[in-house]
Amino acid sequence: MIGYVTEPRDAFHGRALCVVRPGRAEEVAGVLALCNDAGVGVVPQGGNTGLVGGQTPDESGEQIILSLQRLDRIREVDPASDVMTVEAGVILARAQQAAEEAGRYFPLSLAAEGSCTIGGNLAANAGGVHVIAYGTARDLALGLEVALADGRLLSNLSKLRKDNTGYDLTRLFIGSEGTLGVITAATLKLFPLPRSRATALVGLADPQAALALLTLAKARAGAALAAFEVLPRIGVDFVLRHLAARDPLASPHRWYALVELASPAESGTDELLTDLLAESLEQGVAEDAALAATLEQRAGLWRLRETLPEAQKPEGGSIKHDVSVPIESIPAFLAEAEALIQRHFPGARPAPFGHMGDGNIHYNISQPPGADRAAFLARRDEMNELVHGLVRKFGGSVSAEHGVGRLKRDLLRKVKDPVALEVMRAIKQALDPKGVLNPGKLL
Repeated sequence: MIGYVTEPRDAFHGRALCVVRPGRAEEVAGVLALCNDAGVGVVPQGGNTGLVGGQTPDESGEQIILSLQRLDRIREVDPASDVMTVEAGVILARAQQAAEEAGRYFPLSLAAEGSCTIGGNLAANAGGVHVIAYGTARDLALGLEVALADGRLLSNLSKLRKDNTGYDLTRLFIGSEGTLGVITAATLKLFPLPRSRATALVGLADPQAALALLTLAKARAGAALAAFEVLPRIGVDFVLRHLAARDPLASPHRWYALVELASPAESGTDELLTDLLAESLEQGVAEDAALAATLEQRAGLWRLRETLPEAQKPEGGSIKHDVSVPIESIPAFLAEAEALIQRHFPGARPAPFGHMGDGNIHYNISQPPGADRAAFLARRDEMNELVHGLVRKFGGSVSAEHGVGRLKRDLLRKVKDPVALEVMRAIKQALDPKGVLNPGKLL
């Protein structure tokens, strides 16, 4: 069971009575009915790629793991309605491929897309690089099929874009991290397949320039703006030092933006991005830019962004945060966070990066060079308090796209509106009165 009771960051280790691998939604419901009657905790698990311990059992050995990996059928792709119905165990990359084969586009995209599953994406309300254009997983689902704690199967697999017949149960279960029900299938929105893309890496002086470039990109590109990612020079240095990559620009810059435009039209994005870059250079917003001329060059630019977390590992201990603040506050937040970290952790190396287009920053901090890794990581709680306190000051969220799970469960009491927590607990009590669904997570 080792592959089921540990998780990618090796932060949570659990034990389980067993791993159950049903192959149909009715079997999932049957397992839940039995466990509910017996009072046995059930930990739903998809691709086991979560980063907050939501899919990991506790250390008691008294919970079962309910793996959804065998629920892997693509039930229907309906291009006319721009929807597809897939089961919870379908790998995200396979869902993307099925949509593309039907001439459609499913835009959810994240680093783990080759192994994460649709059920897990929805349970955690995954984000990724295209939130600026398409929204989070919650915005991409029209309906769900959900196994409830008592064994009933809720079928709400609607293709309808409009349905004003009561509470929005679909959005209730998305982001609930398996604490209210187990998602077994979903009806997902599809979009026109992008037929032209243009990608550029832009050298910038500071995050304020990145914000100015984002504002300009929104005004000039509109709906064609598919991604806007930021990364600091130290992150680029990590990638160049430890992974096979090259520096796309002639000289280093303090900050970078990775900008991508996409359109269902056969052409036009290259010209649009070229004009955008020219205007940003003319206005002094950008310092330099490299426009990808081939698919290989595009992949190289994205590699700088996507492999940054991996490139941090050889640099020693790293304390990571998945936070969001209002987009306009990102420059001020980054400046204050840098000063705060250096005041309390001299020599520590913040390498914040991520989805500036939607306000989500992965505020990762590498240990000082040559420092003791264990000693640095032992101060994780102190570091978290500093970063999360600053996030709260800016009206942000301590969990932008990774969820709460076990990692931030206790933190939720400090940052969530008390009335909101009471409502969440009331919903949990109504749907799972015996507390068998993913116990010890989220609440």
